[in-house]
Amino acid sequence: MKSISTKELQTLLEEGKKVNIIDVRETSEVATGKIPGAVNMPLGLLEFKMNELDKKEQYYVNCQAGGRSSSACKFLDNQGYNVTNVEGGMTAWEGEVE
Repeated sequence: MKSISTKELQTLLEEGKKVNIIDVRETSEVATGKIPGAVNMPLGLLEFKMNELDKKEQYYVNCQAGGRSSSACKFLDNQGYNVTNVEGGMTAWEGEVE
């Protein structure tokens, strides 16, 4: 499984790169703050919402600490999606939140 640190992801955002971030936390968790531009797709709904994703795109998958995003990456990778796990999740995130 591919992975990226929160610092590396933050650098990509600061450089203005096109970054697709999926936040697999529950809606109530996302309400406390998320990485700017991240799309909330709770892990429990991922199987039903993955058809909204484009298999040609790269996605960075984020959660609170890295466990759920790791599970989501394994699932999506098996379905043919190009995904990278964000190590440490929001616990390690030091950038802006929205």
